[in-house]
Amino acid sequence: MTIKPLLPLLLFSSTFCLLAFDDASGGLSSSSGVVLEIDGKKLTLADFEQKHPFSLFQARNSFYQAENKALDDFATEYLLDREAQKEHVTVDELLERHANSVVPKEEPSEDALRLYYEGIESKEPYESMRAGILDHIRQSRILKAKTAYVQSLRSKATVVLSAAPPRANVSLKDTPVRGPANAPVTVVEYADYECPYCQQVRPALDKLETEYKGKVAFAYKDLPLPMHPHAQKAAEAAHCAGAQGKYWEYHDMLFATKKLEIPQLKEDAGALKLDTAAFDKCLDSGEQAETIKAQNAEAQSLQLQGTPSFFINGQFFSGGFTYEQYRGILDGALNASSAPVTEAAKR
Repeated sequence: MTIKPLLPLLLFSSTFCLLAFDDASGGLSSSSGVVLEIDGKKLTLADFEQKHPFSLFQARNSFYQAENKALDDFATEYLLDREAQKEHVTVDELLERHANSVVPKEEPSEDALRLYYEGIESKEPYESMRAGILDHIRQSRILKAKTAYVQSLRSKATVVLSAAPPRANVSLKDTPVRGPANAPVTVVEYADYECPYCQQVRPALDKLETEYKGKVAFAYKDLPLPMHPHAQKAAEAAHCAGAQGKYWEYHDMLFATKKLEIPQLKEDAGALKLDTAAFDKCLDSGEQAETIKAQNAEAQSLQLQGTPSFFINGQFFSGGFTYEQYRGILDGALNASSAPVTEAAKR
């Protein structure tokens, strides 16, 4: 079996902290030719993107997702058509032969149906809903059998989705980066120390940093969300520690302890043996606030909807992932022939 999909674009809107920005609007142009003329002056898409480099990024990303899904559905349709021709049947007859026929014919027991009913929020009595429950179970079994059959066809084929994802040239200026400066893959994370989903995904990221040491660089950008009252000062505190050469130690401590009150931030500085007087002055004066503000403005220009958000060699991923999903994405990026679009710079 040989399957070579492009990096999967996985969106988990229910597993990341939301922050709404104004949506981008307007159409997309497929060329860098003239897109606008004002008083005889011809302007190109490149002229527009020179001043607004990220304005169309999310629109292009949405189109990429839709295009990828449509192409993936078409691949399934093609494989079913091809198999049906081989067996000299219609697609419906093919699915009846290899999917529907394997669906269990016996109905669930009454106890199982009543247990299913108890999990439904409904005021209707069991007797009036029994037939609908049975039909739903049958349809679920048919869908599961069809999915398994389609997967068996795909496992025997080489399927390559060649739609290229849009990539953003995310700057790493004033951004802490952990890993080799010449790494072939750079992961840029926009996160919030108070966001529960950022905290949940941290163990997977820590494990990946160890596993891919020397191969992948990890950058962290601050996007403190307004509903998290402690996130801004926590972000500033990490950069204050960075001014004394211990950004990552402090960053890791924040995620480990989840203690974000200002007195606790100052205690952490002492635990790391920083110059506490200099740290306290940095934190109290808001010395690093402009750095956080600049990264927040960048996130808005990219129209990020929440945290955690990631750019892996410029390709956008939002939400939380499992360790296995991360591995698949990073392995795909490492195997890709395209050069990284972000410059890796250590701090």
